[in-house]
Amino acid sequence: MIRLINVVGARPQFIKLGPIQRAITAANQEGAAPVIEELVAHTGQHYDAAMSDRFFSELELRPPDVNLGVGSGSHGVQTAAMLTGLEQMFAAEQPDLVVTYGDTNSTLAGALAASKLNVPVAHVEAGLRSFNRRMPEEINRILTDQISDLLFCPTETGVQNLANEGVRDGVFLTGDVMCDSVHFNLELARRRSDAIGRHSLTPGAYVLATIHRAENTDDPARLNAIVDALETIAAEHPVVLPLHPRTQAALAAAARTLARVQVIEPVGYLDMILLEAEARAIVTDSGGVQKEACLHGVPCVTVRDETEWTETVETGWNLIAGADPERIVQATLELPHARGPSPYGVGDAATQIVQIIRRSQ
Repeated sequence: MIRLINVVGARPQFIKLGPIQRAITAANQEGAAPVIEELVAHTGQHYDAAMSDRFFSELELRPPDVNLGVGSGSHGVQTAAMLTGLEQMFAAEQPDLVVTYGDTNSTLAGALAASKLNVPVAHVEAGLRSFNRRMPEEINRILTDQISDLLFCPTETGVQNLANEGVRDGVFLTGDVMCDSVHFNLELARRRSDAIGRHSLTPGAYVLATIHRAENTDDPARLNAIVDALETIAAEHPVVLPLHPRTQAALAAAARTLARVQVIEPVGYLDMILLEAEARAIVTDSGGVQKEACLHGVPCVTVRDETEWTETVETGWNLIAGADPERIVQATLELPHARGPSPYGVGDAATQIVQIIRRSQ
């Protein structure tokens, strides 16, 4: 039996964990005895119950076996606390494999702690590159890929990025587990979520916005420019903004208010994917939301200067607008028209990943 520890800590990782857990359950039901024993380590990077516990219950994920509860802090403080706690867990549990997801501090801490104990590492969502090393996430991606033994790439671009860096062994093109998740959960959301009616929205007639990255929230000029753009857009179409705690604090510090934008509390995943799927357009700085917009077939405007999800731009579903208010407004109101098919697979990435893990041990 393979003893596996999944390391998660932030909302996008909880979402990616769901398909992997379902694929593990399916694999364990194939024969007379289970083939994978799974444990979950939650670093506590997202410590607000509205952004953590809610996702586990809503997506019917098994509660974590360990929650380190590291909370907020500088990158160094946060990552050090994760390293200490994960090393203790790995030493006690003696896993055969540690699986990390995405590009957060939890991702890097899980990979580092495992590699120091000579435990093999698997990276789900390997090979992504924004080519902007000022982004903490870019450093996390590069370092995690360099010390991983199994690298699961969502697209051919990821495979090529790794090859360009000399990483070729253990690289697999699997498709994207977010595609699995969206396919599985959207119909569930249509049955369970009342987000559209609760917020008095008309499907296809509103713009969904999400702002949370430090490059935007920690730069008052950028944040004000993005808010100005959202306020202008809201004069033409309703704009709904689930307000991230970091963004809320930054707006309060700047004494900035939103007059036209409809601000709501952070929402659960089922509410979120329904709000995404029914939107006219999405304005975001989230990597996951960019990709989900493409999977839903909803045009996206990204308020960053680059994206790791270059395929969303190449297929016409995403436009990179930076923090230029005029560009954000124009792109959102006019919307690009030439769009191609999604490049992220057919919804079986998690099954492929679990099969590869079984063959690798």
